[in-house]
Amino acid sequence: MKKIKVFMTLLLSLSLFLSGCTEQKSEKKVENETLQVYTTVYPLQYFTDRIGGKFVAAETIYPPGADEHTFEPSQKDMMKLADSDLFIYVGLGLEGFVDKTKETLKNEDTTMLAAGENVQFTEAGDDHNDSHAEGEHEHGEQGHVTEGEHKHGEEGHADEGEEHSHEDGHNHDGIDPHVWLDPVYAKDLAEAIKDGLTEKMPEQKQVFKQNFEDLSAELDDLNNDFLKMSQSAARKEIIVSHAAFGYWEKRYGIEQVSVSGMSSSDEPSQKELQSLIDHANERGIKYVLFEQNVSSKLAESVQKQIRAERLSLHNLSTLTDDNIKQNETYFTLMNKNVEILQIALNQ
Repeated sequence: MKKIKVFMTLLLSLSLFLSGCTEQKSEKKVENETLQVYTTVYPLQYFTDRIGGKFVAAETIYPPGADEHTFEPSQKDMMKLADSDLFIYVGLGLEGFVDKTKETLKNEDTTMLAAGENVQFTEAGDDHNDSHAEGEHEHGEQGHVTEGEHKHGEEGHADEGEEHSHEDGHNHDGIDPHVWLDPVYAKDLAEAIKDGLTEKMPEQKQVFKQNFEDLSAELDDLNNDFLKMSQSAARKEIIVSHAAFGYWEKRYGIEQVSVSGMSSSDEPSQKELQSLIDHANERGIKYVLFEQNVSSKLAESVQKQIRAERLSLHNLSTLTDDNIKQNETYFTLMNKNVEILQIALNQ
């Protein structure tokens, strides 16, 4: 009788042990069904979270307030990328470290996705950053608009359009990589992410498709908000610290007068700076728009010399610590940009 009791006790213990193992395997399976994704700029992380939902864990490798043009990944960052399923970046010449990263990760299982290569530029030259209307004034070189930059010929557009399809770490001369600030082009980025996630996890294709469609509808609404704001604006010109907002001119007719070039490190000459100041005084521009991750003494100098007020636009490349604490998202920040533009363009 005792032997039977001992046997039953052992059998019960074994059953509990096997049950525990099954639960652990089940939990591990769930964990393994979550894709680990890293991105560069914040909008890519946000779109990945929205589309991937519970099947994706997305993080940006950029620390709060980083400069998207000059950031270089650390060894720790590279180790994270090596352990990830997918690394999503813009391309279009934005991330200078991409070629080196490709070489480092060539023997890893990490898939690299250049979402910017999916952007469907609507017309020849749309990938250019034209900071001012043709013939208005010169700003010289280093990303500032000159007379020559406005006089694109058809051949020039074709050549530069072909540049867009080149390898991502290479120099994409003249291409404005800040495509996430255009809600229409942001949909192209999101579509590339949807396709990338589907390739990694095809069994969740319908989930990713539905989440993408929901996100796409919100981007359409945002585009309409920008259109309404721009159509009712009293003026169509803003002074910005660096040339990140060129697509707003293409889409909404809002011309950017930039202190620095497409990269915040592209500073103007003294002659170019004086030209900008003279232009602002002639036009009666009352505001200079600064960015969350660009510290520009030159922009501050322009602000003082034209006696303008200071406003803040968010380029969304990275969040600040305060943005994170306040649970800001792509849409809350873009809606605030619309509100700031309403002030800058109507007073």
